[in-house]
Amino acid sequence: MTNTEINNDEKQKLYNILVEEVKEKVQKLKEYGMSEKEITSLLHTEEPLLKLTISKNYRIFLGDNRVEVHMEPLVKAVYLLFLSHPEGIVFKDLPDYRRELTKIYSEVRPWGLSERALQSIEDVTNPLLNSINEKCARIRKAFTTIIDNSIAGHYYIKGKRGSVKGITLPRELVTWK
Repeated sequence: MTNTEINNDEKQKLYNILVEEVKEKVQKLKEYGMSEKEITSLLHTEEPLLKLTISKNYRIFLGDNRVEVHMEPLVKAVYLLFLSHPEGIVFKDLPDYRRELTKIYSEVRPWGLSERALQSIEDVTNPLLNSINEKCARIRKAFTTIIDNSIAGHYYIKGKRGSVKGITLPRELVTWK
């Protein structure tokens, strides 16, 4: 019988049986002296990190299969700014990066920067506005729709409120073409 031939009720019964078997095995491991932490580490298998490639025309690809990560131009420019700063950036210091972000955005958006585009850069680098948080949320969504949450966190911008925010992906996995 294949998975497609099994209806949902049968699947649920099978899942319940398997869960009970796993619980019994975990209990046996505990009886033999294995700690919760050791058992958890056995069950938690993290996927390996994928290579990130930035093409000449600033397209972003993940892995050897070159799955493209789609972002609108300003979101992509913010991502590339943070990727260029492995030490991270404190949001309150974003005005210091306005010129650099403008340069990146003008390269990502080759049809030129309108007044509206320049205003968007002003907004995203203004720490008193929420624009940077919105861009970071879009970056996070771009990655979490492609890869598992367990590794996606290495690819998007994160950090504690008021402190340095950055991308934790080891830079040896990043290739700029």
